[in-house]
Amino acid sequence: MPFHVIEEAKRCLQCKKPLCRQGCPVNTPIPQMIQLLLDKQITESGQMLFENNPMTLVCSLICDHERQCEGHCILNKKGMPIHVSSIENFISGNYFDKTKLEHPETNGIKTAIIGSGPAGITIAILLAQKGYEVTVFESKDKIGGVLRYGIPEFRLPKKILDQFYDKMLAMGIKIRPNTSIGNEMDIDSLFRDGYKSVFIGTGVWKANALGIKGETLGNVHYAINYLTNPDVYRLGDTVNVIGAGNAAMDVARTVLRKGARSVTVFARRDRISASKKEFDYASIEGVEFVYHRTPEEITDDGVWFKDTITGEKMFYPSDSTIISVSQGPRNQIVSTTKGIDVNDRGLVVADGCGRTTRKGVFASGDVVQGAKTVVEAVHYSKLVVDAMDEYMKNTAADETGD
Repeated sequence: MPFHVIEEAKRCLQCKKPLCRQGCPVNTPIPQMIQLLLDKQITESGQMLFENNPMTLVCSLICDHERQCEGHCILNKKGMPIHVSSIENFISGNYFDKTKLEHPETNGIKTAIIGSGPAGITIAILLAQKGYEVTVFESKDKIGGVLRYGIPEFRLPKKILDQFYDKMLAMGIKIRPNTSIGNEMDIDSLFRDGYKSVFIGTGVWKANALGIKGETLGNVHYAINYLTNPDVYRLGDTVNVIGAGNAAMDVARTVLRKGARSVTVFARRDRISASKKEFDYASIEGVEFVYHRTPEEITDDGVWFKDTITGEKMFYPSDSTIISVSQGPRNQIVSTTKGIDVNDRGLVVADGCGRTTRKGVFASGDVVQGAKTVVEAVHYSKLVVDAMDEYMKNTAADETGD
């Protein structure tokens, strides 16, 4: 075992009221995880983590730990918190590599999962474990959603998502890639073919526009589109990135890796909204930051900004501009299906357990909450699984007269 992970584990105080666990959206049993590792029960520790959160390996890599588990660690008061993420990653990676998920006995009830992002994968696995016959419909060629097409390889190795694919197939989950619900098929056709419930987890893939002059120019791109496949872009030597969230950090770091000589991130306020860790990495890798700037016009040669304090207009030259100001949902499914309400942002309306306004249709993840973290998607999705399980059992009982 890596020496530093064991030493980190030994630093844990095993608090009776672990604040680290309170800081985790899925209430990860961190002290128990660490103690099992120290007791040389790494497999048991990994199994416990996976049962609590099927995306635990992913979360160990990309969660905002400094605001969650590690940020709540009591040792912050004395200096350095426990590096929970490193310990979780080691345990989860070990378990995921060597464990084959079993094909449970089926109960004969079919359920459809639309989208294979964090929410879709979580719900597919948990429902399959309960015996449901699960089919996942994915519009792209591979599973993963934002994990594959929105997070760079250097933050999340795609090998992990390929492992998920293999393990899901081993569980009996059917996966239909390159299949968009709302085109050839719609939700009505799923119910026609015997699916007793449908889950919508399509994420937010529609880039939010700035609505300023120059946004349609050929050297302007949106972050969500760029991150889907950076290799097809030729951006030039200098790139301006408008927006300062984690996605903007991913864009800026990727652009530098693809050969740009200068990348500048522009923020409206006096700070960025990305996590400190992502900001630090971007800074070390050479990304420049400019604050108090609001974009007013994009040209072929750069961007005109206004200083949000003085009102002064300033021009920042660049070969290309990438806009990273969050995303919204596409309306392909709801526009072809009656009875599913959306709010004024286009997000699917659902209650705290994922029930939409149409009977038998559930939703969670970013398509309900807007762009959130993976661990938040898992937390909500676990509640949705319980609601779907209850609904399908009740429906089956009504049909059989039990």
